[in-house]
Amino acid sequence: MILQILVVEDHGDTRRVLTGLLGHFGHSISAADTVESALAFVRAKHFDAIVSDLALPDGSGCDVIREAKRCQQLTGVALTANAEDDDIARGRAAGFDYHLTKPIDFAQLRDVLGHIAPANNGKVSFVI
Repeated sequence: MILQILVVEDHGDTRRVLTGLLGHFGHSISAADTVESALAFVRAKHFDAIVSDLALPDGSGCDVIREAKRCQQLTGVALTANAEDDDIARGRAAGFDYHLTKPIDFAQLRDVLGHIAPANNGKVSFVI
């Protein structure tokens, strides 16, 4: 199943690698580098999933997922270097369904997307 995925990542090289990889997996990808640009995408297009860094130049990925889930049923994947319990709890409270850490484990990301594809109903709720 092809997913509509929004990648939110401010680091250009990481954003390019993610969009290229997810496109290689067969998904349709949009990419943003700030909260503001991500929310513009969310207001204009439906997404099945958002893969977002938490630390962004104009806010947090938590801001993105919180607003996106007000507008759409989708799955949130936090992708960050922060793996402390309180970071994961903050992400879950904001609406992220998964919390993956950098450096990116591409096999793990593919597994997460495999869980999203059949559910595709916004009800997935666990952290890897």
